[in-house]
Amino acid sequence: MTGTLVLAGTPIGDIADAPPRLVAELESADIVAAEDTRRLRGLTRALGVHTTGRVVSYFEGNESARTPELVEALVGGARVLLVTDAGMPSVSDPGYRLVAAAVEQDIKVTAVPGPSAVLTALALSGLPVDRFCFEGFLPRKAGERLGRLREVAQERRTLVYFEAPHRLDDTLAAMAEVFGAERRAAVCRELTKTYEEVKRGGLGELAAWAAEGVRGEITVVVEGAPETGPAELDAEELVRRVLVREEAGERRKEAIAAVAAEAGLPKREVFDAVVAAKNAAAQGHVSGPVRGTTNG
Repeated sequence: MTGTLVLAGTPIGDIADAPPRLVAELESADIVAAEDTRRLRGLTRALGVHTTGRVVSYFEGNESARTPELVEALVGGARVLLVTDAGMPSVSDPGYRLVAAAVEQDIKVTAVPGPSAVLTALALSGLPVDRFCFEGFLPRKAGERLGRLREVAQERRTLVYFEAPHRLDDTLAAMAEVFGAERRAAVCRELTKTYEEVKRGGLGELAAWAAEGVRGEITVVVEGAPETGPAELDAEELVRRVLVREEAGERRKEAIAAVAAEAGLPKREVFDAVVAAKNAAAQGHVSGPVRGTTNG
């Protein structure tokens, strides 16, 4: 008989949040695959647990190489326990490759439910929780980050992100640019830990707050797009969105097409707004934002 792969949630802060079943699984597993074996030793000491199975590392750098070895053990009947540094495996942490490989081999996969920064932050945010989507970490490069945010600019569901503290101010500023400075959000810091903090406000306000420096593990929850239809965007806003895309490196033709799709408008209507703004700026009627025509 084949074995069983067990995905176990671990505390995101307070060790008292460890699921009771986690102790039993740590003591009985044939193999414990841990994102960080040193963190695992700290966890077992805190829980008073003695692991009897083999402990191996399983992290981003060795997932591809380690997965076949673990699958072979599972095929041979082993019970493999997968734990990450905090929270549930596979949720922005190692685990997906192993789960997919186990499923392909028709190996049983089960879980020990545990703490989740995503759900905890969502519940504490004060924002709608009936529908949400988890976006994980945004790209580190500014242009790629803006592009990813634009993809969900009209998303009605509440958005949940992870972010590193040293990038939080740039991320919130980019969100304010794309979603609007008044869009409500919550920055959840050090959840379940001693210095837990939830800072709520508009994205512009939060970006200014984060510029002073923020420490700890960060989860950001952002309100979904408002119910007002995208076709209600005025010409000035359409032109502004085209300009933002151009400054991020898009050609004007592609920028116009993307903005038209976001707004649910014909491309010609956005094109006409851009041309009108350019002509007005050239005639000195406004100091408008539209630059020359090098992007076509």
